[in-house]
Amino acid sequence: MAKTAFIGLGVMGYPMAGHMAKAGHEVTVYNRTTSKAEIWLEEHDGAFAETPAKASTGSEFVMVCVGNDNDLRSVVFGDNGILAGIDKAAIIVDHTTASATVAREINEAAKAKGVGFVDGPVSGGQAGAENGVLTVMCGGEQEQFNSAAPVIDSYARAVTLLGPVGAGQLCKMVNQICVAGLVQGLSEGIAFAQKAGLDAKLVVDVISKGAAQSWQLENRGDTMIDDEFEFGFAVDWMRKDLGIALAEANNNGALLPTTALVDQFYAEVQGMGGNRWDTSSLIRRLRN
Repeated sequence: MAKTAFIGLGVMGYPMAGHMAKAGHEVTVYNRTTSKAEIWLEEHDGAFAETPAKASTGSEFVMVCVGNDNDLRSVVFGDNGILAGIDKAAIIVDHTTASATVAREINEAAKAKGVGFVDGPVSGGQAGAENGVLTVMCGGEQEQFNSAAPVIDSYARAVTLLGPVGAGQLCKMVNQICVAGLVQGLSEGIAFAQKAGLDAKLVVDVISKGAAQSWQLENRGDTMIDDEFEFGFAVDWMRKDLGIALAEANNNGALLPTTALVDQFYAEVQGMGGNRWDTSSLIRRLRN
């Protein structure tokens, strides 16, 4: 069992930190909104710190799960940041979906202090976090990954090292590129089935047993048919993630024509007021 800190108790971080506590790890939490941390402490054994620096002091592992590159920098750097309080030889594990650039930036700063760093964005959504079955894609050094993996296991079903720092973020970009295309294809298929007068739910059941099977089909097919989107992974978050992927593609020369198109489709959904709708709400464009 390890002495740990968890920075960021959002939709994902709140249950992830909870799984760490349930597994027996000593957990100190920090959240920008203190009331969220207070609620967490009513449900779990642990402690609260007023700053990321104080939460990190004495911790062997500091897990982070915040919103974006700038949020990440704000909790890592500065007088109250993680690097101001963390002990030498401790390891930062960042679960934020962010750019590979910021991962490498933080790694260099951590190295200068003798601190380890692993970038480990996750896939599985809120349900995966709550059920402790996330897929974690990691970048970092093998030794540091080996040390952190048993702690990560408390909220994951798969933890994989893909390469040096930044590789985890690059893999998450691949994940989101694939999801965007899948959801658009599923939207078009269901909309077509409905226009053709088919029983769409029966169609989804049938094709889920064939080559069209996917997580999105099995978990979002029926709710898309029912026009239900007040849950899940928000359109705003997907646009952030696709923006990161498109920026990286601009740097490395990869061609992402479908991803760029779907990103604009999501912009249309935002224009319809769907900022917080689940990403499967792409189908609303085809109905309206």
